[in-house]
Amino acid sequence: MEIIYLLIPVSLFLLGLIVWILLWAVRDGQYDDLEGPAYRILMDEDRIVGGDQKVDSKEAVPALQENEQEAVERTKK
Repeated sequence: MEIIYLLIPVSLFLLGLIVWILLWAVRDGQYDDLEGPAYRILMDEDRIVGGDQKVDSKEAVPALQENEQEAVERTKK
């Protein structure tokens, strides 16, 4: 029976902690856009071939143009 004197304060502390975390998440904007990430994964992005390599911005433009030309050629077929 003495354990109840320990369990009640521990459960109230955990309840307070959970409420504080929930309020922090709401204020921080964690629940602002729930659908955006789900749709973002479906959106097609043009990526540079060989994305593992680092590319300067001067080199990226011709690579993007090549990717666009290849995409146009594939759609024509």
